[in-house]
Amino acid sequence: MKKTLIALLLLLLAAAGCAPSPAPRSPVPAPAQAAETGVTVGKLAPGFTLESLAGGAVAAPVPGKVTVLNFWATWCPPCREEMPELDKFAAANPAVAFYAVNLQEPAPKVAGFLRDQGYSLPVLLDAGGVAQTYRISAIPTTVVIDRDGVVRYRKTGPVTAAELAGVIRGL
Repeated sequence: MKKTLIALLLLLLAAAGCAPSPAPRSPVPAPAQAAETGVTVGKLAPGFTLESLAGGAVAAPVPGKVTVLNFWATWCPPCREEMPELDKFAAANPAVAFYAVNLQEPAPKVAGFLRDQGYSLPVLLDAGGVAQTYRISAIPTTVVIDRDGVVRYRKTGPVTAAELAGVIRGL
């Protein structure tokens, strides 16, 4: 009897308009949420400015251009292994902002290495800040950033010119 009375009371309240109504629909769609900044695929790449080996400050990623960052050091065997491929890629893709980001080595040592090997790729000198920001835990690490500043590819280990060309083809 008590259950019947409670059910009847709930039915009367619903009939009287006290039942919760569905949420009103908005004719205007909610704005798209901005991508989160980060260093993994799908996130907005953090911007930075570093000194170029050639002189002057360089800001990256470059808005409106595909940007390739390769973190490396002269003492790293896999970095040395991929260097001819990176040099070839940078020369063959002038529309891409390519930067070999050297980690914590003095400019004269880096310049000597490039000169001795005959490489001409653009090098940025990182004293530790950008590698930490990009959470580089092993080298070489390559990051490809699209024209909108979103990380589209990240690989630890050597890459080839053909591999990079394939990655940027769809960007």
